Amino acid sequence: MGWAELFPRILGEDVAVEIRAYDGSRAGTPGAPVAVEIRSPLAIAHLAAAPGELGLARAYVTGALEVHGDMHAALSAFPAVTLEAIPPKLRWELMTRLAPMRLWWPVGVPAVEHRPRGWRHSKARDSSSVSYHYDVSNRFYEWVLGPSMAYTCAVYPEAGATLEQAQHAKHDLVARKLGLAEGMRLLDVGCGWGGMVMHAAEQYGVRALGVTLSRQQAQWAQKAIAERGLADLAEVRHLDYRDVAESGFDAVSSIGLTEHIGAAQLPGYFSSLADKLRPGGRLLNHCITRPDGSHGSRPGKFIGRYVFPDGELEPVGALVSAMNDHGFEVRHEENLREHYALTLADWSANLEHRWDDAVAEVGLSRARVWRLYMAACRLGFERNVVQLHQVLGVKLDEYVSAMPLRPNW
Repeated sequence: MGWAELFPRILGEDVAVEIRAYDGSRAGTPGAPVAVEIRSPLAIAHLAAAPGELGLARAYVTGALEVHGDMHAALSAFPAVTLEAIPPKLRWELMTRLAPMRLWWPVGVPAVEHRPRGWRHSKARDSSSVSYHYDVSNRFYEWVLGPSMAYTCAVYPEAGATLEQAQHAKHDLVARKLGLAEGMRLLDVGCGWGGMVMHAAEQYGVRALGVTLSRQQAQWAQKAIAERGLADLAEVRHLDYRDVAESGFDAVSSIGLTEHIGAAQLPGYFSSLADKLRPGGRLLNHCITRPDGSHGSRPGKFIGRYVFPDGELEPVGALVSAMNDHGFEVRHEENLREHYALTLADWSANLEHRWDDAVAEVGLSRARVWRLYMAACRLGFERNVVQLHQVLGVKLDEYVSAMPLRPNW
């Protein structure tokens, strides 16, 4: 039996893709628009050593496994069983066949795989984990994210909207939910390349401070702020949100930071943001969540080691309770799950359009990680494995919220 004929037992039977192997064997659906190529026995070795998604990811990232055609279509064709561990009997069979090649163990781990050290969610470890993902290359992110340089879920006003229109709509939705107006002070925690900071300053005349643990993001943002003539109103610092000295802000936005906080740190996180606000100030928390409490908070091994080390996702109910218990009255919530699937589709299209440039900039392995992760996450949002929630809270002035009687955003 050739490797291709064995592979459906790993990926699942009746997959709607063609499977080809270097030994000439074939399996799956002949002539399918998507094909999986086993380019080396190392692909099988990775699966034997790390059954499930981690082994598949390692095989793809190293190039031992190739996907011909659209990555999202390929992942959509694989049944959910591909994310489960390979049965022990099949794993033993793989090891037996690989043993003469001396490939079954140990198998080298790709250099781009990251395992952070130190106390989980300590400042030093958080800084290292954020740097791993975000300090890749500002040029690379410019190609993938587009001119907005917004690395969070966009809000599409209509199905045909462009990515730039949708990112502008997202920032404006946040601004309106926060009730921003000229002369107010905004703190944007985990600000990325400063998109929300610059939007608030430019569109609303708000004095905005953003903080990020990525040095490259802060440098890029400060340059963009100067080029757009916003230096009198906007600033981005390379700083942990826990170390912001100022307080008395009118509003706080947190767009895509909570995923990096960790469940055990949520009470301190929301309490610290409440401390930064004046009475009557609002917080808009925008983050990826689990669809319910039956899922673990930690992501799969591929996302945890190649994309967002130490990331943790909670169901929205846990976030609402934590906000409510630590300084905020919760006033509004909405799920933007489908919007994130659209955002990831646009990012993936940008990556494919500049694929050769991206590979030259960050290396083939890193580019393959991004191609795989964005397609997989898009599928996750489409299938309700993950969601995206915006939760609006207010720090009461004694018992007065100063909120409008009905949402005006």
